[in-house]
Amino acid sequence: MIEITHEPLDAEAVTWKVLHDAAGAVVTFLGVTRDHTGDRKVLFLEYEAYRPMADQQLARVAEEMMERWDLKGVAIAHRLGRLEIGEPSLVVATSSVHRKDAYEASEYSISRIKQIVPIWKKEFFEGGGVWVGSQEEFDPLAASSYIGGDSN
Repeated sequence: MIEITHEPLDAEAVTWKVLHDAAGAVVTFLGVTRDHTGDRKVLFLEYEAYRPMADQQLARVAEEMMERWDLKGVAIAHRLGRLEIGEPSLVVATSSVHRKDAYEASEYSISRIKQIVPIWKKEFFEGGGVWVGSQEEFDPLAASSYIGGDSN
């Protein structure tokens, strides 16, 4: 399941999309709006996307996850528009037979989404706002080290 919406995200509903009888592990990641960046107080965030490319790229991330790890399910939901402090902007849910695959795929997805999905964040502070770029570099060689690891 891939979803980009202006509506509030329901982490529980996204998680239910990946439940599977063969899955012994379900991992849900929430990216939540925090109240600061460095020493600056954040008032709220706004997200914009280039659609339908963002939908296609989120689907690509989900496909990559399914190819690289032994997952039973993947669901990704991203919020657009104005988000207040404490609201989730991203929910990624994964399920697998063993926890390691679910954890690693979830971690991979965050970096990969920042790398290839055309969704942008603007942080608003007292006195104005700034557009924020990718906050971390994605290293596909480092991510490939997850492949073939122990799945306990």
